[in-house]
Amino acid sequence: MADPQSNAATSAYPAIPADAPPSGVIHIRHRHTERFTVVGNHLAQHAELSAAAIGIAVYVQSLPDDVSVTAKALALHFSEGETTIRRALNELERAGYIARPRIPLGGGRFATRTFSYDKPGCVPEPKPRPKPASAQAPAPSGPQVQPEPQPPARPEPPHPPTGPAADLLARLRLADPRLLLSAGDVQRLAPAVETWLSRAATPAQITRTLTANLPPEPVPIHHPARFLEYRLRNLLPPPLPTEESQPPGPAPLVTCDGCERAFRSHDPDASCGDCREVAAA
Repeated sequence: MADPQSNAATSAYPAIPADAPPSGVIHIRHRHTERFTVVGNHLAQHAELSAAAIGIAVYVQSLPDDVSVTAKALALHFSEGETTIRRALNELERAGYIARPRIPLGGGRFATRTFSYDKPGCVPEPKPRPKPASAQAPAPSGPQVQPEPQPPARPEPPHPPTGPAADLLARLRLADPRLLLSAGDVQRLAPAVETWLSRAATPAQITRTLTANLPPEPVPIHHPARFLEYRLRNLLPPPLPTEESQPPGPAPLVTCDGCERAFRSHDPDASCGDCREVAAA
């Protein structure tokens, strides 16, 4: 007699461990030995970053140094559009996971470089320089005393942005402490303020526009840079009209040679209407 067989499909999922929690996720772990990236929980479980920002940060941290991470380049990899990716990159920049300073190249030219931080505020570790073979001394015999490890060299902090636009943005916190900006935010928003200044808007006018009708205290402004960026973009005044586009002014006053009456005319030798009628008759 044949053995009884069950028609039920065999489950592809593992059995629930005896010590598993009664609810929530159950992790099935795998130890990676190649092609993996270590990501800190400060990023993976960040309470203020969006899911798109966290995903892009993990992807950027997994790339080698020479890969482009512009919004256009990332849009070729992800299904999200450039607008969503730009917003995510701005989130990461405000949180300190990405920095995009403008590096002077000389001759008035600048280039934007992108720095990716595994953890905000971390500094690069110096790489030891290999010694040439001729300079390497033979290993001495006997017990060796290990030298004390030297602390990693800290790079010089970047120079804060300067200029009228940067000064205006930095002083906004004096008008309202909720408008405190980082040096990176000031550097990113300064070109927008320079556009306002090029359209004959005074620093006082720009400050009044950016600080008018703020939420009443103690309501916080969670993202002051994003708040100011919106106002700078949507409240931008138009350029002043040129002199050629100004409407013509009124004609100057001239005196009629016949009756000494004053009237307006662009012809200095013209006569008034009454004298023209007499002359015509």
